Amino acid sequence: MNKEIIYSMNTAYRGEYIIQGYSFGSGDKAACIVGAMRGNEFQQLYICSLISKKLNELENRGAIVSGKQILLIPSLNYSSFNVGKKYWITDNSDINRSFPGNPEGQATSRIAAAVMEKVSGYSYGIQFASFYMEGIFIPHIRMIETGKQSNSLANQFGLPYVLTSKPRAYDTSTLNYNWQMSGTEAFSVYSKYTDRIDEESASQAVSSVLRFLTRMGIIRYNCHAGFISTILDEEELLNIKSDKSGGFFRRLVNPGDEVVRGDVIAHIVNPMTGENVSEIYAPTDGIIFFCQDTPMIYQNSVLFKMIRRLHN
Repeated sequence: MNKEIIYSMNTAYRGEYIIQGYSFGSGDKAACIVGAMRGNEFQQLYICSLISKKLNELENRGAIVSGKQILLIPSLNYSSFNVGKKYWITDNSDINRSFPGNPEGQATSRIAAAVMEKVSGYSYGIQFASFYMEGIFIPHIRMIETGKQSNSLANQFGLPYVLTSKPRAYDTSTLNYNWQMSGTEAFSVYSKYTDRIDEESASQAVSSVLRFLTRMGIIRYNCHAGFISTILDEEELLNIKSDKSGGFFRRLVNPGDEVVRGDVIAHIVNPMTGENVSEIYAPTDGIIFFCQDTPMIYQNSVLFKMIRRLHN
């Protein structure tokens, strides 16, 4: 394992800011793995630490294929971790909305530009990403439909689902999109949680990456086959929202649970009286894909995303 400086800059209050990377093996730029970009992505950073440890063990055993290099960048935003903020500490900007970046721009834009230059040219790019809403997912691969994406390669991670989505305006400033535009096969890996560590889903994420690297001929590693992934379009997911009532959110189901039309899947509780003011029902048969994980919700909030049952 070789440690290197990906980017450094002087900051007004905290001295020199350094982003570090760790490379394994040598030769062709085979795969690049990028971790936490936001200061609440504890699970994503934890997964990267597990991958770093495993890749170091594999390298010491000679299990990195000769002529292949893997670059791991665990975090682009450790300052926000240090002060408990989600976004960049000085201007609240989001690094993953700053790509491809500008070397003469604001701090997050300069970071994005430097990182983009460093990670370009790799055959495969893997990012541990988080969702804009607080919540819990079924672990999956997310891909932006740029016309350059490969669903068959996404299946090689062996996670339960591959979710595709049409690019929205803000997607064009993400790492995944710009990786694809520069010729890298890019995949965003979503674990179960974001702001807390979950050992089981972290282990699943690590296994999925090692499985992918093995199948791409980059490492030699014995792993189980994983899932035969189901490919979904994001537009196929059914949003289940709160009604006109807001309050404490008492969730009765978890991602991966099968539900039947009419099942009560959540209660909304009046925060002053403790009474149930609303019940949330499953509108159809299917599987819960995403759940809100906040203690309180507001009117017309998305509480769940659901996979409709594909057959009777």
